[in-house]
Amino acid sequence: MKTKIIILSILVMGMVAVGYASGYSQALGSPMRGGQPPIISSYFAPEQVRYGDPVRIYLAAEDPDGEMLRIAAVVSQLGYGDYTTDWTYLKPGDEKSFKGYLEWNTNSGTPILPENTRITLTISVFDRAGNESNEVVLPMLFVSSLVPNPPVPASFEQADNHMLGHVMINLRNPIKDTEGHHRDHVFLFPFRHR
Repeated sequence: MKTKIIILSILVMGMVAVGYASGYSQALGSPMRGGQPPIISSYFAPEQVRYGDPVRIYLAAEDPDGEMLRIAAVVSQLGYGDYTTDWTYLKPGDEKSFKGYLEWNTNSGTPILPENTRITLTISVFDRAGNESNEVVLPMLFVSSLVPNPPVPASFEQADNHMLGHVMINLRNPIKDTEGHHRDHVFLFPFRHR
């Protein structure tokens, strides 16, 4: 009889502990996330950019729960790699839906980029519970010649009045290291053996 009571007590304590852990986890917002993730419904950005010119990335997003918190921007540069994620926190009033633009000053890290530098800019939106929206992948090609601004789609004409924030990613020249010396054995002549 004592054995049955001990086993029953252990079972009850285990169930209480699991219930407490589940409630505690939900209160912290992880790993059990509630609600629905935000949705990026439309976007637009130029595919060719002159290095040094500001770039506008247009976004429209919505969240059924009205809890959008921040926008993640990740750059991956061919020949360099991935940069640290840049976060833009949304302004009050943008938690449920927004249509606006991020501005990126591309002349911010190095005096020059090699002609035809390719990057991909990946954008997503996170809500307060940590849910991530769909990702938008925007390829860009940096050139030195003047590039006419492509027309903004009609759906974003009013978005010019709503800046969401700045992308603060400083691009690097993969051909030069931080000391300004050429890394020709890595980037300029990749097939040469030393």
